[in-house]
Amino acid sequence: MSTVPGTSVPTSLDLTLDGGALTARLVDFPSVSGEEEALADAVEQALRGLAHLTVERYGNNVVARTHLGRAERVLLAGHLDTVPIADNVPSRVEGDLLWGCGTSDMKSGVAVQLRLAATVPDPNRDLTFVFYDCEEIEASRNGLGRLAAAHPDWLAADFAVLMEPSGAWVEGGCQGTMRVRIRLTGVRAHAARSWLGDNAIHHAAEVLGRLAAYQPRTVLIDGLEYREGLNAVDIRGGVAGNVIPDECLVTVNFRYAPDRSPAEAEAHLREVFAGFPVEVTDSAPGALPGLDRPAARAFLAATGDRARAKFGWTDVARFSELGVPAVNYGPGDPNLAHKRDEHCSLSAIAECESRLRDWLTGPVS
Repeated sequence: MSTVPGTSVPTSLDLTLDGGALTARLVDFPSVSGEEEALADAVEQALRGLAHLTVERYGNNVVARTHLGRAERVLLAGHLDTVPIADNVPSRVEGDLLWGCGTSDMKSGVAVQLRLAATVPDPNRDLTFVFYDCEEIEASRNGLGRLAAAHPDWLAADFAVLMEPSGAWVEGGCQGTMRVRIRLTGVRAHAARSWLGDNAIHHAAEVLGRLAAYQPRTVLIDGLEYREGLNAVDIRGGVAGNVIPDECLVTVNFRYAPDRSPAEAEAHLREVFAGFPVEVTDSAPGALPGLDRPAARAFLAATGDRARAKFGWTDVARFSELGVPAVNYGPGDPNLAHKRDEHCSLSAIAECESRLRDWLTGPVS
């Protein structure tokens, strides 16, 4: 492995390393969102050394594919970026744990992808490996979204596995998310003469009361239990310490089961907050788990028949919009994502790689 002179930052990747060691090398490449170029260069260079793959690049997104004429194509996807580093690079190993920024979310999953790309030259299904940038920031910059818009044919597949941290469980689909802003108005006045005004912040009491009384749904889809949630995530109001405020803004986040469409989610919020102005400020659809599909059933069987609902939004929703059923499956622990003490089990990385290899080399049911 070569490094940048005078530093421990690598410049290349050795795909003969085991999954844990390769994850460590990936962590040692700083790749905060928007700064993935060096890592994308190394991934592209490593993949171009594999004769059984064709490799294409779009920005800092790298796509590698087999062309074996198999009856089915499977896509494995992972993002290269991390949240900002919190004094947790370079990586370090303590026993079975690898510590460092991105170990769980999701450079361990990327390492598994790279290992499979390098060591499974004759899979039972054609394979597409997607490595993309800017997943951890605003959706408009998301590399997978840009690939879907510019090169949708690169993402064509019968089934997709997003290597998001899932603790080596299959996490089906994902929740939808919607944020709305409720604007409460009043009349500004001097606080010493409050009867001349109308306090907008006080009007938030009814909005908060409806939230406190709200009973979220629990929904069973394909045997997976999705729990919805409706919560105030921001409240702003006030002019000065001696002024009755004439405006208060309450932002509410709705995490909803994937049996609702965004339009249905919006209609539900307008019903909950009837009588108040509701403005949608952010929205992303959920994705159904699709575990009734043959490819998904085979994947579930090969990975231990352990499945649960995905709480949160992931890029499986993008695959759903493309008509590709997808699940989340990766060695990282989702509860450790973005934390200063982020780490991943080396044995989980090895287990995840082994199960995927068995699935991609065994008999096709």
